[in-house]
Amino acid sequence: WNEIIELFRAGMPLRKHRCRFKSYERCFKASEAVDCLHELLGSNQNFGPEVTRDQTVKLLKKFLKNHVIEDIKGRWGKEDFEDDGHLYRFPPSSPLKSYPKKPSCGKEVIKFPDWNEPKAGTSQDYIPVKSITMNSEMWYKRHSIAIGEVPACKLVFRREITQTNIEEIWKSMTLSRLQKVLGLDSLDEVLDTKLVNSKHIVQNVYNVNKQGIVTLEDKSKELPHWILSAMKCLANWPSCSDLKQPTYSGFERDVFKTIVDYFGQMKEPLLTFNFFDIFVSVLGLLQKPSKAVEALQISCLLLPPENRKRLQLLVRMMARISLNQDLPPLSESVRTRTLIVQAFSHCILCSKDEVDLDELLAAKLVSFLMDNYQEILSVPSALKSSIEDHVVHLQRVQIKYTGADGDATLPPPSFCHQISTDEFEYQRAAGSQEPLAALLEEIVMNKEISVKDKKKKLKQFQKSYPEVYKVRFPTPETEAMVFPEKPKQKPPILMWALKKPFQPFHRTRSFRM
Repeated sequence: WNEIIELFRAGMPLRKHRCRFKSYERCFKASEAVDCLHELLGSNQNFGPEVTRDQTVKLLKKFLKNHVIEDIKGRWGKEDFEDDGHLYRFPPSSPLKSYPKKPSCGKEVIKFPDWNEPKAGTSQDYIPVKSITMNSEMWYKRHSIAIGEVPACKLVFRREITQTNIEEIWKSMTLSRLQKVLGLDSLDEVLDTKLVNSKHIVQNVYNVNKQGIVTLEDKSKELPHWILSAMKCLANWPSCSDLKQPTYSGFERDVFKTIVDYFGQMKEPLLTFNFFDIFVSVLGLLQKPSKAVEALQISCLLLPPENRKRLQLLVRMMARISLNQDLPPLSESVRTRTLIVQAFSHCILCSKDEVDLDELLAAKLVSFLMDNYQEILSVPSALKSSIEDHVVHLQRVQIKYTGADGDATLPPPSFCHQISTDEFEYQRAAGSQEPLAALLEEIVMNKEISVKDKKKKLKQFQKSYPEVYKVRFPTPETEAMVFPEKPKQKPPILMWALKKPFQPFHRTRSFRM
């Protein structure tokens, strides 16, 4: 703010103008001020060429309201500046002063991540793995000294694993871990795995700076300088080493509104529409914070790198603001933390087809993000170590003894190769019928279910898979063998059946002799 004011006062040409038959010295037209300030902002490293003419006019409105400029009659205090021919001038001196520095209280100030990314790229073209070079003779000599004679063996060299193979391993193992943490039988209901880009996962893990913030290879996708400056201003309030905040009332609210407006104009939330369901499913784990943190850690690795970086910077700023007791209230009626959650929830998480519950779900997730941002927005170390160890194992030379069946620890990696149409059709038929036939046999041999339930299951199977059923039961006789008929026993003849039918009792008269 102060820097731009100083540059504007120094660079704005002042001339003599006439208005209504009267001359005014050392003044300028409104349109001239817009031209000059727009050029200054475009060449300033904190703003850049992204600044529009309309944004420049809004800034000049703030200048007029806070008496950085005044009209030729000395009026100021309102935001009625327009891009026209009205005349303005500078007051004798700027009323703005720098904020007093925050007194040191002996406590160590937590440093906020460096917002200026280093120019030297930290991207890696490949994931480093341990290389082991050893032939059979060297291995035999080394081990025979320690353990004596060993059976004859040979070294099995793995197929070379490319960077593409490694990226697919990362995707497969990451999704597998996510499914396990969420406790789901399948991710199909909450995630379309085809939309997960394996390159994004690897970039989010390895292309990071010292603070753990993602570094982007495409610099055009970075946040504008002026937004980064605004976020840094609020995140470090009032202790900014490279900024001098002005003292006019409401400055911090204007900066906050600028940040909210920028993120609010995005067409898609930072967590993307495609991953909405997977993030909402994490809400069910909030009763178990450690599980929820790990699930969000892994889910955030699936994001595009530019989205992950913006999420990291935004959530860290939100957390710093909500805990900053020195920052003036950003609203008269709403607590700062509540205001932050309400302002940014929609730009972090929402569905493509908005529903009433979206706002509540997003607010709940964003609150949890703010409270645990340091863990959630870092790379899960356990997952990283397990995947790297697996990749190293696949590239390591294996020892195979005579008579052994290859590698007893892990199966060798198998990668896709193209096959003919006939072979595909054969594999599809054979691959689908074998497990079905095994399932049918399991039903037949199951002695724990009743005959009635077994007949019902077999009838359902026959209706669904008639071809597989016919192979197992080609004739009615083979089917009947599953249910051998029990010998029929004649019902026992009851003694009461031989007696006469029941007759009503008749009273008889007794005679005495």
